[in-house]
Amino acid sequence: MLPVALAAPLREALLAADFTYDAVSALLGPEAHQALSRNETTPGLRRTTDGGPLATLARLFLLQTAVPAADAERALPGLVDRLVNAGALVQSVGEVAARLDVRPYATDEGDLWVVSDLTPGLNGVATRVTGDYVLGISPASSSLAQLTLRHDVDSALDLGTGCGVQALHLATHSDRVVATDVNQRALALARFNAALNDVDDKVEVRDGSFFAPVAGERFDLIATNPPFVISPATGERLVYRDSGLPGDQVVEHIVRTAPRHLTEGGWCQVLANWVIDRDRPWDERLATWLPEECDALVVQREVLDPASYVELWLKDAGHHPATGGDPAAYVQRYDTWLSWLQEQGVGGIGFGWINLHRTGGSTRDLLEWPYDVEQPIAPAIAGWAEAAASARSVGPDTHLVLRADVVQETSGPVGAEDPAAIVLRQQRGFRRARQVDTVTAAVVGACDGDLAAGPLLDAVGHLLERDAASLREVYLPELAELVAEGFLAPRAAD
Repeated sequence: MLPVALAAPLREALLAADFTYDAVSALLGPEAHQALSRNETTPGLRRTTDGGPLATLARLFLLQTAVPAADAERALPGLVDRLVNAGALVQSVGEVAARLDVRPYATDEGDLWVVSDLTPGLNGVATRVTGDYVLGISPASSSLAQLTLRHDVDSALDLGTGCGVQALHLATHSDRVVATDVNQRALALARFNAALNDVDDKVEVRDGSFFAPVAGERFDLIATNPPFVISPATGERLVYRDSGLPGDQVVEHIVRTAPRHLTEGGWCQVLANWVIDRDRPWDERLATWLPEECDALVVQREVLDPASYVELWLKDAGHHPATGGDPAAYVQRYDTWLSWLQEQGVGGIGFGWINLHRTGGSTRDLLEWPYDVEQPIAPAIAGWAEAAASARSVGPDTHLVLRADVVQETSGPVGAEDPAAIVLRQQRGFRRARQVDTVTAAVVGACDGDLAAGPLLDAVGHLLERDAASLREVYLPELAELVAEGFLAPRAAD
């Protein structure tokens, strides 16, 4: 694998060529850039023909096509032979091709580069990945990066680091990062990526399974995209996605174990799949995993039926006949996997986020929310924690204000005196919506911080000729829920 000593000279060459996300995007243009996201390279090849360093690096590492040796030498001065010897490039007569993907990566903290295995399946070419394949930047890694809180912390853990994408993010706001994995090739690439991005003084890469490499240690922030694919744990294992444990045991283990490795006030954020039983609500089952030491926000973003799930991951592994897989073997794998899911009573598979906040509190929020949310969603996760704490103290003396992004929508028959439905809708964060009655709408509309909740309910009750005591009994808990869900907030202290 790549020796760390090559990281600094490679970084210098990438900088000299302006091999950054924005520069590559401008070179490719929108059409070719979108085509590449669909694993099609032809438009990009048509845009990168000038032989310059930026075009050469794009063709070599992103479009995965051979380039003239002279062009490679200009783009990577003094490095071609060294990269060939390290296995990152392969050289034939007059040409150089890539054996590893080197990809520019734009973050809010600046430009990064990520080295991983080559992208499989470009231009529909049949590609089978090996068991120790190291995945690069993916939709899952991007989702976790958008989910992860970015406050400054002393220590952070990237559990199952792969090529180290999350560790690179964590290094921008953590004094110390530990990154763990069991895949030796992934560990080597994670070390190289830390050095390539000049954060190797902050990132310590350790070999081992789950929390074993950090036994007895605690962290302020844990971020993990574990190998969560739900399978019978038989046959071939792709380490980047398959834990070796059946079902969703890997996710359950992480959720139950994480509090032992969190400091007080620390967070664990997990991107995961989980089983939805045929005869049990998904949130009821996952609630049994949640540790007492933590407040928990679980968001189910998507649900797949078992057949769709099996098809997704068989195609991901290159087993589908359309991508070169053996038709008979594909059917056998499909039947074995689907039969196992049915035997286990799996009615569906959920995908989403599990956020644990070690506070000693008891807030449990399990939300099914497949709708669009504001990205990055991390600030809304932090806001949820603040709102959960505020909601616990809402009472008749609490002064509440309506959050600025909340709008009211009404619907009903044309000409009707009163609306049939009133909906409060957030424009930011989770963009939650909640249907309310006329009393709640009236109270929320008057929440400007002047009157406390109790007197405000009394005033609304007087206007509507409703009993004040009963209104307080019914609507104070609802106001607390509106605070917890981010529609209202306590007035800031003067």
